[in-house]
Amino acid sequence: MSHQHIPFTKMHGAGNDFVVLDNRQGLLPLTVDFVQRLAHRNFGVGADQVLVVEQPDHAGNDFKYRIFNADGQEVQQCGNGARCFAQYVVEKGLTPKTAIQVETLAGVITPTVKRPGWVQVNMGPAEFTPVKVPFNSEGLNQRQVGSLTQFELPLDLNDKRQTVWVAVASMGNPHVVLLSDQPPSDEWVNTVGPLLEAHPRFPQRVNVGFLSIIERDRAKLRVYERGSGETLACGTGACAAVVAGIRQGWLDHKVDVQTHGG
Repeated sequence: MSHQHIPFTKMHGAGNDFVVLDNRQGLLPLTVDFVQRLAHRNFGVGADQVLVVEQPDHAGNDFKYRIFNADGQEVQQCGNGARCFAQYVVEKGLTPKTAIQVETLAGVITPTVKRPGWVQVNMGPAEFTPVKVPFNSEGLNQRQVGSLTQFELPLDLNDKRQTVWVAVASMGNPHVVLLSDQPPSDEWVNTVGPLLEAHPRFPQRVNVGFLSIIERDRAKLRVYERGSGETLACGTGACAAVVAGIRQGWLDHKVDVQTHGG
């Protein structure tokens, strides 16, 4: 069996870490096994996600941006990844632009490199319609909090049936947000996170955000990501949590979100 040497770049956004690959020639074998081996933290490079630069499908766009979680599954969107993607293509000289049009499975985004290490991304509006998240809300108890509907989800915790009230949203990828009065414990995140990630009400699985509010303009967030486990930060998770918090009347319109990674 012959060996292939594959150039890669390791990057992170607030500790949410990535392996970035240039596949504009379309030669990389982007199989589940390939991604899993590359993302493995003991036997590979190690990453939460693998990001891939490709040629765009449509004229007028600069690149296609593909995202693979550590389990090898391709996903629709990644906010911290978008920041790293933009920094990568500019630093590598793949474009003379600082504002780039990038195709994703969730649509076109326009990251802008403001200065080295600082990238601004408009992630677009959040989607709260359950079927578009996607989320099956049929038959669940509901309650209105501010201008947002919460849903009561059953969970089997420690062999006991319990329920949690959640908000659901899509930022191009699915999110569920739980509000905590205090920052959640490791046990709570590592127990509830995987149960919600694989909950049958989410047909594409879901990213799980644990939001605790410090002030109306400051919040803490932990995210258990589908296919990767808890990460040090999650850009789309921060967007989903803040918009959910705003619509429920808990947060102002400009919020500083603190994650483990920054």
